[in-house]
Amino acid sequence: MITIMKHLHIKHHWLGRFLASDPGRKRFQQAGKATISLISSVFTMLFILRVTGNPLFTPVLIAGIVGMLGIMTVMDDTKQKKQVTTLLLGVSAIIGVSLGSLLAGNAYYVGTLMILVIFSAFYFSRFGSRYFSLGMIGFMTVYFSSFLKLSPDQFLWFYLGILIGVFYAFIYNFIVFKDSAQVLKKSMRSFHIQANLTFNILIRIIEELDTSKKRMKSLEKNVHLLGEYARNVSEDLNAQDVKKVWPGLDSTQVRLYVFDAAMLVETLGDSIQRLKKAEALEAVEIRRLLIWIVRSLRDAEVLAQGYEQKNLEEAAHAVQAIRLLLSELLEKQAEPAGWLFLIRRIESIANHVIKGGTTIQQSLLSGSDYDSDRVNDENQEEDESDEEEALQEGMKPSTRKALQSLVTGTIAIFAGYLISPVQPYWILLTSFIIQLGTDSVGRTYIKGFQRSLGTIFGAVIGFLLANLLSGHSVLEVTLLFCVVFLAFYLFAVSYTLMSLFITMLIAFLYDILLGGISLTLMGARVIDTIAGAAIALGVSAVVFPKKTRDKVAESFDEYLKELKPFVIDYVKRFREDVDVKSFADNAFNLDQKLQAVRDDAQSLLQRPGTFNNANLSRWITIFTAINYYAKHLIASSYQKKFIYPDELIEDFKQMEAKLAHNIETLGELLKGRQQEAVIYNLSEERERIERLAPSRKQAQGDLIHHVYYIWRINQSIVVLSLELGAEEK
Repeated sequence: MITIMKHLHIKHHWLGRFLASDPGRKRFQQAGKATISLISSVFTMLFILRVTGNPLFTPVLIAGIVGMLGIMTVMDDTKQKKQVTTLLLGVSAIIGVSLGSLLAGNAYYVGTLMILVIFSAFYFSRFGSRYFSLGMIGFMTVYFSSFLKLSPDQFLWFYLGILIGVFYAFIYNFIVFKDSAQVLKKSMRSFHIQANLTFNILIRIIEELDTSKKRMKSLEKNVHLLGEYARNVSEDLNAQDVKKVWPGLDSTQVRLYVFDAAMLVETLGDSIQRLKKAEALEAVEIRRLLIWIVRSLRDAEVLAQGYEQKNLEEAAHAVQAIRLLLSELLEKQAEPAGWLFLIRRIESIANHVIKGGTTIQQSLLSGSDYDSDRVNDENQEEDESDEEEALQEGMKPSTRKALQSLVTGTIAIFAGYLISPVQPYWILLTSFIIQLGTDSVGRTYIKGFQRSLGTIFGAVIGFLLANLLSGHSVLEVTLLFCVVFLAFYLFAVSYTLMSLFITMLIAFLYDILLGGISLTLMGARVIDTIAGAAIALGVSAVVFPKKTRDKVAESFDEYLKELKPFVIDYVKRFREDVDVKSFADNAFNLDQKLQAVRDDAQSLLQRPGTFNNANLSRWITIFTAINYYAKHLIASSYQKKFIYPDELIEDFKQMEAKLAHNIETLGELLKGRQQEAVIYNLSEERERIERLAPSRKQAQGDLIHHVYYIWRINQSIVVLSLELGAEEK
């Protein structure tokens, strides 16, 4: 069955695209858990109320909200912490319902309580995400209970609804859907499928003499997606799950395999495009060998259930064949063509992947492993403690956000009573949601715009559907639950779509609870949302603002801080032993930090036609190139025992010192702290290494090949530093 499915997704691109669209089915599972918890809480509470003859319906709403938020708001980093937080949500919700109801008669008290809850949620988040989760559910319960204006004799029913919601959230989160090993297994399958889709595109590009721009763009898109999938798998890895799914392996081996596979595809994509431009693929033999390599590597899914040893052996034969062709071409040409280096790069990374795959299969067959996870965990703990001890300059983000929330909340409440006195806290709710996860003015603008846009379209669609289905309660409730699922399923894909479905949900609720819906009512919610977004944006731009450029500069600096120790250790390994097992982790961290740069710069890059934005786009391009070269270093980091003259030892020490200085200097220049700076090239060291290093035939390791990307990284740093005003030496 597995083999049949494998052939189907290789043969049919659309099927592979569908199967790989949700890595590990994590979005599906999270949205499914939230929806099922909501449904279970609602119908259980409804059943209890009907059995006891109680005509109340509002406790059903609270039960559903708690059941849903109990899944979506718990974000602690360990299972034990998540369990405690889930149980504490019930306490926070009970306090919220009680205080919101008791203070409902005084708008001043309710508004003050809401602002205090929001302030506390942001401020105490510095001590862990638990406090933010408690603050969020506390705010939501205060919000609903304040306009429901419950009487004390109704409290027990609402407390029961809260306990039911917490119960189902706990059950579904930690008992029914507890197997994270299956998530890891599905994530790896999605990764393999995405890799195969990209391999198929590569094969078509090699086969075609003239490749369309559309095909090339498709290749770039799929290579980028594979990088995202690789980071997804890396995040899912832990020692216990790896041993369950692949006995005999540890998380370090699997992480390195994922990195190597993604790096192989990225290298193939870049190299084949450049070979096309150099017209090297017009040679039939080169095309045949490259197709042989790509097809055999596509079939050699080392960690797949349907793994066949012959596929990896076939890949090894293909690499050996292209190695022989490469040697023959190098011997024939007095001055080898530049594109031969691209063939050499493909041969090198493919050979590395095959060796790694063979080692993994041997470990799986023998069932033996080594305990590198403990070392990695210790290193991670040390890194985390170092981060905690590091002093941040200026105000802490949690304090800044908390103070902004005070101002935002105060303005939002006054605006709410002016614009929508019937439901004055909707603007406050919107402002609170917009502030979540927005660290700069630009990010606040983007989120506010997406929220407003989604709300406008959601209100129109929701109004039309609610009117169309009015009176058909079963159908309307069914569609309501479907909308909840889609909102959470698409949350990571598009915040605009999520906002659209949330607004549709509100439209259905209004129709069910109020017995009908009016255009005026939905229009009021749209106006409130836009007002809340505008207030959140205005406050973020005026009160302790974090300018988008400053945030981007910080993200660049974070990237360079991650790059520096890795590059220095890589050079150091030429003259002394260095532990390279953590290099794959460095690669994924660099990828994440580069993505953070892109995310933070998004609002600036979307502004039309300013010179500074053109500069920023170029800076990101240079950092992308640096990241690409750094990953090539990792792919070649396991070569040992380099042979070279002793006089080169001093050159390697000089390279380490210059690289460290250059990376630090670039960071200062990007933050605008240094107007005059000196940057060093590595031309002298490069010239000596190229002159004195033994050739590939004379030594076990090709030294020049291994330091090539170090030169490229430094060259990129020098170019950007010069643009920022540095002087080259």
